[in-house]
Order: sequence, then structure tokens, then C-alpha cells
Amino acid sequence: MEKLEVWKQIQEIFPDADDLQRQKLDVYAGLLIEWNRNMNLTAITEPQEIWEKHFYDSLLPLREVRLNGKAADIGTGAGFPGLVWKIMVPDVHMTLIEPTGKRCRFLEEVIRTLELKQVCVENCRAEEYAAEHRESFDFVTARAVANLRVLSELCLPLVRKDGLFIAMKGSKGRQEAEEAEHACKELGAVLENIQDIALPGADARVNLFYRKTKLSPGKYPRNYGQIKKKPL
Repeated sequence: MEKLEVWKQIQEIFPDADDLQRQKLDVYAGLLIEWNRNMNLTAITEPQEIWEKHFYDSLLPLREVRLNGKAADIGTGAGFPGLVWKIMVPDVHMTLIEPTGKRCRFLEEVIRTLELKQVCVENCRAEEYAAEHRESFDFVTARAVANLRVLSELCLPLVRKDGLFIAMKGSKGRQEAEEAEHACKELGAVLENIQDIALPGADARVNLFYRKTKLSPGKYPRNYGQIKKKPL
């Protein structure tokens, strides 16, 4: 899709979206292309593809839920979906968790340039961050980070009771959900909704919405080596 067409699709999700938000996404895309010349941020480097395969794709889950309160994006990378969510939902308090320092510097530059407020970048691993901030977010998300059996243990301990964990997955999302059923139950969550959608000319997207119904046991998350070696 051309950029204007993508923007029209975004406006269907956010009817009150304005020109300033569109301009911020444009600046964001420009910074992504510029910084990507010197570091590995994305394999998608054409502006219209950035709009479709990063910006619009990041916003698809927000067709299903109204974002508010405090949100965290685990392994945010170049800011997808967390920074895109923040631009389109300015009132949300957004925390971007990313272990790679260079990517954090990019995120901080985007935040500074766009003059975004109530957004912070944490240069650490999710399981380390959870030690001090467990059960403190209304929404936790992750896009293209890890298999769901691993990802659920990194994300769900950060979700408050009654909050949502949104796992953004590709075509194997339903299969991962089946394989991670025990893990999510152990961590106190139930699968509430599945969003199946496909971008034009792109693979299927399967976004999974988990409701936190009880607190996660205090022994989770384990260190990453244990999680990866013996996922729940």
C-alpha cells in the first residue's frame, strides 16, 4: 500500500488521528532509515513498507482493545509496536524495554526529536526489569521476540491482575498458543481473543490477547538461560 492509503487504514482504527501524528510517523520513518545505514534496526528500508509493515502492523491489535494506563513493550527493538502506540495514543504511559544499548540510543533520539512525554527506555532484559516492577502494567506486548512458551514467562509477570498481555505473532500464532497453554495458565493468564489478519502481500498475522486472572507465582520469571533451556 502507498503511504496515504496506509494512513487511511490507520484512521479507521483512530478516527481522531490528526496531521501532527502523521507527521511524527513520517519523521520516525526518516530517522529509522537514517540510523539503519549504520546499525541493524530493520530489514525494511522503503518508506511505504515501513508504514505498512511496521507502523500499520504495530497498530492492528488496537482494533481490538482501547489502550490506556501503563503499557510496556518487551524487546521493542526499533520501537515496534511501543513507540507507534505512544504516537497514536499520547496519553498512555509507555515503557520500552530493550537489552541492546545501540537500539536504546535510537529510541531515545526518536523520543527527543518527536518531543514525546511519559515514555521511558529501559536498557535491560525483561526478567531483570520484572524483579523491581512485577505486576505493574495494564498492557504488556511483544512483537517478533521469542516463541510464546519463552515469551509468556518474560511478559506475564509484568502484567497486573486483570491486565492484558498482547503477543504479536505470525502465521504460526495459533500453534504457539496451543503449545504455550500450560505456560500461560501457570503464569496466571487465559487466552481471551485471537485476531487473525493479513497485510496485503504479506504473511498472516495472529495477535493473541491474554487476560491476567491471577498473580504470577513469585518464582517467575527465572533467569533467561533457564527459561530458554527449559520453557514452561
